[in-house]
Amino acid sequence: MIQTKTTFTVNSPGTIIYGRDAFEEVGLYAKKLGTKALIVSDPIMDSLGFVNQCKSLLTVNGLEAVSYLGVTTEPVDTYVAEGLEILLSAQCDVIISVGGGSCIDTAKAIAVVATNGGYIGDYMKMAKIAEQAPIPHIAVPTTAGTGSEATDATVITNTTNDVKMMIKQQAFMPPVAIVDPMLTITSPPAITAATGIDALSHAIESYLSRLAHPYSNVLALSAMDLIINNLLKVYEHGDDIDAREAMSLGSMQAGLSFSNASVALVHGMSRPIGALFHVPHGISNAMLLPAVLDFTKDACVDRLADIGQFFNKDGKNGTQEELANLVIESIKKLCKKMNIGNLQQWGIEEDAFFAAIPKMATDAIASGSPGNNPKVPTHDELMALYKIAYYYEF
Repeated sequence: MIQTKTTFTVNSPGTIIYGRDAFEEVGLYAKKLGTKALIVSDPIMDSLGFVNQCKSLLTVNGLEAVSYLGVTTEPVDTYVAEGLEILLSAQCDVIISVGGGSCIDTAKAIAVVATNGGYIGDYMKMAKIAEQAPIPHIAVPTTAGTGSEATDATVITNTTNDVKMMIKQQAFMPPVAIVDPMLTITSPPAITAATGIDALSHAIESYLSRLAHPYSNVLALSAMDLIINNLLKVYEHGDDIDAREAMSLGSMQAGLSFSNASVALVHGMSRPIGALFHVPHGISNAMLLPAVLDFTKDACVDRLADIGQFFNKDGKNGTQEELANLVIESIKKLCKKMNIGNLQQWGIEEDAFFAAIPKMATDAIASGSPGNNPKVPTHDELMALYKIAYYYEF
């Protein structure tokens, strides 16, 4: 494990409210932060009644609310501009995101741009620093996956050049996160699988990251334990509230872990696939994770062996190599059971994918995430790995 730093800064939300029916407290915390709220959500959350429930909880506590429900895909810069226009015209002074990572990431961007100005892409790679305090933001996840409620990063697609912009600054960290597993029960199996494997990727990558440290390691290991033992349960039995609760906790812990240790090669490669071919983020992570671990294994067999203990249900003695291989094979089986195939099976046209590989490799490296991988790939190795992932057999 390569590690050069000896001191680390730990970032997390100022307040985390976690547990069944925690959503009931959204009004209590909102009134500490403002008087009029912008609710950032999507049509599905609205149809499920979560947006109206949020408005009612705010009204009881004396807050007015307006909503922006335009987040219908993974977050793009136009959503940020639309939501910002509503926030400014309605003179809202607090933001509440209710939904998956797309809603939360959009709200993060609105909160920062509202007080610091400019275009959200200006903040990429710290080119523009958010010096003014953002609009206070309460993040309420309805999936157990992205962990965005507990991170200081947002991923927004630039619709001009089809690049997913990974933007990370302390200002993007929500001051309040409300994590209520009851809100995840309505998540259908396909979304449960995609978001769950995303959370597992966060935990694994943060544990393997060159920037990992004792604080992030503890969270990553706990998250993996919870996710590995409960993901298939919630996929097959969505109303298993104990398993849903474990997944919500695991997802949040994974978010806290990768926010402080960073993700690595899987996420670096995944973002260009999502931007160009519109594969949901969690699914593209799943399609890449075993192939990337195969590529990386020789550089981190000891860390992979640690992870292997969570899959070693029989407690059999094994070498580090055997436990590392068990991780890769177990993730393949998990993906197969949740009907996650490779990129070819997803329906991406072969010629189009292969033509895009040079750009995807360049964009992946530019994101910075591959540089955190235990084995840092060259541009040529990245292109070869994209080709392997296209046909990869689970």
